[in-house]
Amino acid sequence: MKPFFVYLLRCSDGSYYCGQTDDLENRMLQHERSSVGYIATRKPVTLVWKGEFEGREDAIAFERQIKGWSRAKKEALIAGNWERVSELAKSRQSPFDRLRANGGGQVG
Repeated sequence: MKPFFVYLLRCSDGSYYCGQTDDLENRMLQHERSSVGYIATRKPVTLVWKGEFEGREDAIAFERQIKGWSRAKKEALIAGNWERVSELAKSRQSPFDRLRANGGGQVG
């Protein structure tokens, strides 16, 4: 079975682009040659992280997850600092989640 990849590119303006593919080498060439889309005006780009998945569904799910992450969390992933990724995930809880974790705000 052919693996699928989720990847992060650092663009020339310092922003990050996340994508997924089953052919990373070809996808990088497409990004280099493209004149449309997010990367077109932010070249050159550098591959800074990639992760391998067994199926497309898992890759798509992780790509969507990363796209919702903060810059700090993406940089922790790039650095391979899973402890920091976990810390940042906890810090992004909604006020309701934090309230529930602290006993639900019960009076009494």
